[in-house]
Amino acid sequence: MRGAEALVGSLVEGGVEVCFMNPGTSEMHFVQALDAVPRMRGVLALFEGVATGAADGYARIAGKPAGVLLHLGPGLGNGLANLHNARRAGTPLLCVVGAHATDHVRRDAPLESDITAVARTVSGWVHTSGDARDVAADAMRALAATSERGGQIATLVLPADVSWSDGATPAPPLPASLPYPPDPGRVAAAAAAVRAPGAVLLLGGPALTGRALDAAGRIAAATGTRLLVETFPRCWETGAGRPRIDKLGYFAEQALAQLAGASSLVLAGARAPVSFFGYPGVPGDLVPDGCPVVGLADTASDACAALEELAAAVAPGAVAAVAPREAAEPPPGPLDVRSMSAAIAAVLPDDAIVVDESLTAAAALAPALQTAAPHTQLALTGGAIGQGPPAAVGAAIAAPDRPVVAVQADGSALYTFQALWTQAREQLDVTTVLINNSAYAILRVELTRTGAGEAARSGRAGRMLDLSDPTPDFVSLATGLGVPARRVETTEALLDALRWARDEPGPHLIEAIVPAVG
Repeated sequence: MRGAEALVGSLVEGGVEVCFMNPGTSEMHFVQALDAVPRMRGVLALFEGVATGAADGYARIAGKPAGVLLHLGPGLGNGLANLHNARRAGTPLLCVVGAHATDHVRRDAPLESDITAVARTVSGWVHTSGDARDVAADAMRALAATSERGGQIATLVLPADVSWSDGATPAPPLPASLPYPPDPGRVAAAAAAVRAPGAVLLLGGPALTGRALDAAGRIAAATGTRLLVETFPRCWETGAGRPRIDKLGYFAEQALAQLAGASSLVLAGARAPVSFFGYPGVPGDLVPDGCPVVGLADTASDACAALEELAAAVAPGAVAAVAPREAAEPPPGPLDVRSMSAAIAAVLPDDAIVVDESLTAAAALAPALQTAAPHTQLALTGGAIGQGPPAAVGAAIAAPDRPVVAVQADGSALYTFQALWTQAREQLDVTTVLINNSAYAILRVELTRTGAGEAARSGRAGRMLDLSDPTPDFVSLATGLGVPARRVETTEALLDALRWARDEPGPHLIEAIVPAVG
């Protein structure tokens, strides 16, 4: 069979059943193979950054990699920001990048570029397939590589002639890498740390499953250890019935206050915290001076098992305290970020997936969701904005029986707003609450915090942080992409729109008009 057909068929047998794509000429034989291998679901995106972000969201929810198909070096470059987010999340992701036919490379055609160099900036494994007879086996090596180091991007560069040439045969899947088991020495060191007053346990990555959080809650109940969740969790089971844990603050000053007085900092699936940016006169390392850092489990380890062993050692018989289901009644009247967050929490469906790219609204949204219905949160792990709409696509395809609620800032939505077209085409159950404050509000805050100046609403600097003149009409934009939409300005209207979106099949967008901060 042709190389592309053997490749796609082998991927399906290896468990890769969805491929997000924005293909070009070099990938036409891969596209044609979708007819030969109907078990592979192809999902078209209008921009490569949507395809890569959707693959990330899919893998975080499905717990296995999706494929993403990109067109040569420029296509890979267009998708790089959300591949960066996937890399920071430790997402297992298989990236296939089409390339010129082997004998065409020497001609330096307009789209020729160093694909491998670009791929290595985000990939833990990169290989160029050189022969149709090897391409299926190469794909299986790539797939196995996605499970290494706790999850990583593996990029297979696929020359067009390798796709179109005959002589290929399918290849069987290779064993996936398993997480490292708990280290007894690390568990003992963590036990000594949490038995001392003032310990903090920072949870992230693989330590945010329901079982892992229950173990952490038992540790806290028995020892008084304070629990925190990393600022941008890749996949966090939270809400009512689960331990109520605050996120580590985004701003360095907030995080420093939360960690002040810690006798030790125990890490489970999280990195030692650092400031998101460097600021004049503010420490970049957020670990308090003299506070020892104890690594219980890193992102490549079985953090859940490590927490359970730690709980068995220090909290036998303890019961975790969990959040009640008592979302606050949202106050009526004109919307602001607090009433908006309360309204979302009040009507959030059970077992929903919340994709949080709310940015400046996150400080209000996070506590509001603590006592909402039990749900899963996906966050902006790498800070490259424009992740939310694509991640919602991937999450909805990974879990078609679960509603997805995307809480989305306006400025970052415009990076990948084309994702709504894919939501409409695939008829995905995604409700996007778009927070329209007509500004890059986070940058208004940062203008002051970095010492660059006051958050002006006028002048040349202020205009660079402003999204008015003209203000984007998100209702019209969404409708033009096939997604029903409403604009709301009051809590009452938002609650009504959320129920409308919840009860009607398919995607919806609700444009929530709120005052800008900063």
